[in-house]
Amino acid sequence: MRADVQNLFVGIHMLYFAHERDLTVSEMQPELENLGYRVAEREVKQELERLCQENFLTAHGEEFSITGTGIEEFKAIQEKLQVLCTEVLKPVKAAGASG
Repeated sequence: MRADVQNLFVGIHMLYFAHERDLTVSEMQPELENLGYRVAEREVKQELERLCQENFLTAHGEEFSITGTGIEEFKAIQEKLQVLCTEVLKPVKAAGASG
């Protein structure tokens, strides 16, 4: 998977987890690795900080929690993913097949 696409997925996963509970870097890294992402602790921290800069998360010492803006962004992502999944999760036709 391309790095830019993975970063988008990681950010979405972080918003999801933050919607469920407060996050820490040390909790998020193994969680993301369990989902199949290869991320260093530094990358997890950078993504959490980026989400803070965009006002989707807020930091409280070592913990990060979702903001109202983050909840709205997560809801918008959910709506787009609903449509995207209905389109892209259909079986892929073989090359050269018509119709």
